[in-house]
Amino acid sequence: MSFLSQLNWRYATKTYDASKKVPQDKLDQILEAIRMAPSSSGFQPYDVLVVTNPAIREKLRAAAFGQPQLTEASHVLVFAAWDNIHEGNLGKVFDNMAATRGASDSLTERRKSSLENFAGKSPEQNFAHAAQQAFIGLGFGLAAAAELQVDSTGMGGFNPAQFDEILGLKEKGLRSVAVMALGYRDGANDWLVNLKKVRRPKVDMFHEVK
Repeated sequence: MSFLSQLNWRYATKTYDASKKVPQDKLDQILEAIRMAPSSSGFQPYDVLVVTNPAIREKLRAAAFGQPQLTEASHVLVFAAWDNIHEGNLGKVFDNMAATRGASDSLTERRKSSLENFAGKSPEQNFAHAAQQAFIGLGFGLAAAAELQVDSTGMGGFNPAQFDEILGLKEKGLRSVAVMALGYRDGANDWLVNLKKVRRPKVDMFHEVK
């Protein structure tokens, strides 16, 4: 199947077959796609938690209004954005750049200007920027799952404060922003599986500016 066909095949899975697990090699490929996703300036200001612990997932389900994907899916990925951008976390990004590409005066200057830029903004503004980048990673993860014929659900319907407490994110300088469930659909019980995909018409969505 072509990539576009795979995107048409996928849907926001509502009911998973809890007996089916995503093989480790496919999970690794999806995580690598997320890692390779673009982000503003290549900073990748978010972490991804792969949650498999059943007890923790029960708590997350309660904090997600009882949505069954949190416990029925094979894996649950929580995208957690940096709660601020500063020398402590962004400095590690630049250290990695220097180790990978070699130190240079231009990289030193870029580090200085970037840190000054974020220091001039509020923590909430920096968090909002980080959250936007996390959603790019989420999109790449959903697309990669479709390519591998792994079902997925991008989820925003949860209580972030409760997620943060359950996962101990505050002390890590992180805040949850999105969830992705991975697994295999329960076709016999998922009400959405056989419905036609609905998307806006191209003529309404795309506009050529000449």
